[in-house]
Amino acid sequence: MSEGQLASGVSVIRAYVKTAPTAPGVYRMLSNHGDVLYVGKAKNIKNRIGSYTQINQLPNRLQRMVSSTVSMVFVTTRTEGEALLLEASLIKKFKPPFNVLLKDDKSFPYILLREDHPWAQITKHRGRRTHKGKYYGPFASAGSVNRTLNTLQKIFQLRTCTDGTFESRSRACMLYQIKRCSAPCVDKVSVAEYSAMVGEARAFLEGKSTDIQKKFAATMQNASDKQNYETAAIYRDRLNALTQIQSHQSMVNVMVSEADVIAAAEVAGQVAIQVFFYRAGQNWGHYAYFPKHDKTEGISAVLAAFLGQFYDNKPAPKLILISHEIQDQPLFEQALSTRMERKVEITVPKRGKKAEIIKEACRNGREALERRMAESASQGKLIEGVAAAFEMPSPPMRIEVYDNSHIQGSHAVGGMVVAGPEGFMKNSYRKYNIKSQDISPGDDFGMMSEVMLRRFSRLIKEDADRERGLWPDLLLIDGGKGQLSAVMETLVELGVTGVTVVAISKGPDRHAGREQFHMQGRQSFVMPLTDPVLYYLQRLRDEAHRFAIGTHRARRSKAIKKSLLDDVAGIGPKRKKALLHHFGSAKAVAGADVRDLESVDGVSKTMATQIYNHFHE
Repeated sequence: MSEGQLASGVSVIRAYVKTAPTAPGVYRMLSNHGDVLYVGKAKNIKNRIGSYTQINQLPNRLQRMVSSTVSMVFVTTRTEGEALLLEASLIKKFKPPFNVLLKDDKSFPYILLREDHPWAQITKHRGRRTHKGKYYGPFASAGSVNRTLNTLQKIFQLRTCTDGTFESRSRACMLYQIKRCSAPCVDKVSVAEYSAMVGEARAFLEGKSTDIQKKFAATMQNASDKQNYETAAIYRDRLNALTQIQSHQSMVNVMVSEADVIAAAEVAGQVAIQVFFYRAGQNWGHYAYFPKHDKTEGISAVLAAFLGQFYDNKPAPKLILISHEIQDQPLFEQALSTRMERKVEITVPKRGKKAEIIKEACRNGREALERRMAESASQGKLIEGVAAAFEMPSPPMRIEVYDNSHIQGSHAVGGMVVAGPEGFMKNSYRKYNIKSQDISPGDDFGMMSEVMLRRFSRLIKEDADRERGLWPDLLLIDGGKGQLSAVMETLVELGVTGVTVVAISKGPDRHAGREQFHMQGRQSFVMPLTDPVLYYLQRLRDEAHRFAIGTHRARRSKAIKKSLLDDVAGIGPKRKKALLHHFGSAKAVAGADVRDLESVDGVSKTMATQIYNHFHE
């Protein structure tokens, strides 16, 4: 950062101050490439951006940002609360380097108790809420949901099968035999009995497990008194399952029915944020985040930035317990309350059971961060070993690994996975459907050339100056000398230099551990069987292999499901369904004459002729 760049950035901001709005809103600072450097919110945009011209009062991080700024964008909002939510949304969208970034923003699974079917289904749900019903969650992981569903099946015996499976059953499935389902599909349970079980499951998921326990105990005793021992045994087993799930809940006598516990812990300038989900008086799991931030950012600032981005696409509970006081805490409460259309409270507990929960979450966060730092140190040593093995001038910060997958050339795809000092960078993974008509089926060299051509042509277009961190330092190719030659020819053709390229071929009999490494201008070589760097490279190659095969299978599966009718112009879902119902198969439609096609509801003479001509060119 030179004084000239800093002065230029300040002059740019001063020019924008003259025309900046005085309303609340969000501002973006842009680089000369058009990349978003920083997103901020303000009660008064004009006053806020004016503070960036007082350069002596800015920390080094913001001075660097100002020096890179060449333009700005403003978006006004009605309130400062709206600006707060918009800021979080734009940070997640653009990932500006000078903001605190929530790198791993996963979606969490829920349990769905459907209400749009006469026989309610209970199932795991993730994504958009398209079904009518009650959604319970979030759960921290799919494992947490599966364990809870497993126990719910034992206790309440509700169906988990899809509607299609339910309708097609002619006899009870295995779940009925092992007492995990009451088999409503074949009328093993009455409507009234099933409705009662649905009500009990709903009550349990809403935290009324004690009432259910009393009800089960009374029913068991009543059945036993009447010497109906089979029914008594059923309720005994359900009681045991209910007791088991209650014993696994750590939130006992805490007096919190619905809350997110969000605690930040700091070690050596790095921050981990631990989130615990408590719903219906039960602990539904926890998850650790490691936001990307400048080391000069205080823990409270990191926590505040995390809150905005975390709740950008998730419903907020009634209560959010946090470990540190944050700036604009009332504004966060107001913004989330407006979004949820009910009161949301954010508080920092100082004493009592809630403070103990925060303390426990902080401890978990600190331990997670220490484990991550230890893993990063180990990863750093491995990357240094990679640089030494391939005679690179410095450890690679970005490693791209490529593999192809196909069956005799059909549905061919190329896969790219990316790794760096912090492990696999899954947001950077890419898939390439092989499109060239000039490539012979099964031509792995041609496929690899196409993938390289598409990858680096785009890279040259988007980051010719190599300033955005998108360029790889090392390319690992799954293959031998042929693949290496194909890649090198493509890179030379594009004028790409400064990238180390290594091909990994399996050894004799495809024996793991005897891989050969091929580099241009160097004899092929192997690594010692016990070398940790070899295991690391194998893991990279295997991840690329897994990703490419998974992509290929998905493409092949999609092609298998495709109907002959999908390519006929003017045939939508309704006409397609009518044709299939009438003729029984797409093949029969293709062989039908115009008069037969006309007899189908919704198919006119013109459309019938069009369908006939499509299959009889």
